[in-house]
Amino acid sequence: MTEAIRILGIDPGLRHTGWGVIEQAGSRLTHIAHGVIRIDPGLTLAARLGGIHAAIATLAGEFTLDCAGIEETLVNSNPRSALKLGQARGAAMAALHNAGLNVLEFSPRTIKLAVVGTGAADKTQVGFMVSRLLPKAGKMSSDAADALACAICTAHHAVALRRGAA
Repeated sequence: MTEAIRILGIDPGLRHTGWGVIEQAGSRLTHIAHGVIRIDPGLTLAARLGGIHAAIATLAGEFTLDCAGIEETLVNSNPRSALKLGQARGAAMAALHNAGLNVLEFSPRTIKLAVVGTGAADKTQVGFMVSRLLPKAGKMSSDAADALACAICTAHHAVALRRGAA
């Protein structure tokens, strides 16, 4: 029998950081929980980053986790936005590291490919496939769906990493 592992997926953002926890036992994935960390955009950048860090640290303490996955920052046409998003991602990664978790990083394309089968999938397709793969998740925001997709991608890669270690 395969040992179950718990995985936290993170979709970082300064206003909304999606999170999702799944359990993987062999090829079986089970939804545990999901949600969105909402940060007041009126706060200073430092306070917002501190809020993300604190909320992720709380999640890491609340669930018995084995590893985490986080979406990489997509560099878009606005470098300032990409830099701020990178800071939110860094705050989340620091909290995960401080919780003693191994953190895997994935591009949005890799996550979409793992969940939908194409790296060019849109948010609707990702949400649909997450709800098919994790039917007990119920209704969720696109931020939570993206985080669960990241957790699913992490599960696929964690299996490959374990096979490589065997």
